[in-house]
Amino acid sequence: MMVDIVEYSNWGSIEVIVGPMYAGKTEELIRRVNRARIADLKVLVFKPTIDNRYASDKVTSHNGKQLECSVIESPQEILDCIAKEAFDVLAIDEVQFFGEEIIKICQEAAQQGKRVIVSGLDMDFRGEPFSVTPNLMAIGEYVTKLTAICKVCKMPATRTQRLVNGQPARYSDPIIMVGAKESYEARCRKCHEVIE
Repeated sequence: MMVDIVEYSNWGSIEVIVGPMYAGKTEELIRRVNRARIADLKVLVFKPTIDNRYASDKVTSHNGKQLECSVIESPQEILDCIAKEAFDVLAIDEVQFFGEEIIKICQEAAQQGKRVIVSGLDMDFRGEPFSVTPNLMAIGEYVTKLTAICKVCKMPATRTQRLVNGQPARYSDPIIMVGAKESYEARCRKCHEVIE
């Protein structure tokens, strides 16, 4: 099928950046947003209020790169914003912290010809699919799965190890616990541990 270039340029898409903690997901989101802005595209950036590890009003990577954003409690605030503002790109960091409604919002924005970029954990500390992220991966046009380096064996890491007082977390612990190096490290499949 031949696609007219002008028509193709109006197609929307969903880009999903996933991996464990310390894989560079937020850094990659920031890189893509900066490139879009260099091209004079209007970008709306959001993150959840629960992510207050480094800066409460900025998307911030573990290595200190930052990006101005709107901090929101619920996906409804994204809907309210995109209904009022013209934009080309919608970027959402820590997407795993939002409920199923975020999937619908991403779909609608892409259907309207917008570029949607989301980043987040694909697995929780148990090594199980995390919330809405797998669904976004399934419907997205582009999925980038990043790896970190295992803190134990130094091999590629695909999992996030939660530590409580220096020990692996229990399976029964709450799924959501915001933290950084004091509570989490990257691990490979072999070195990842969860206490039953």
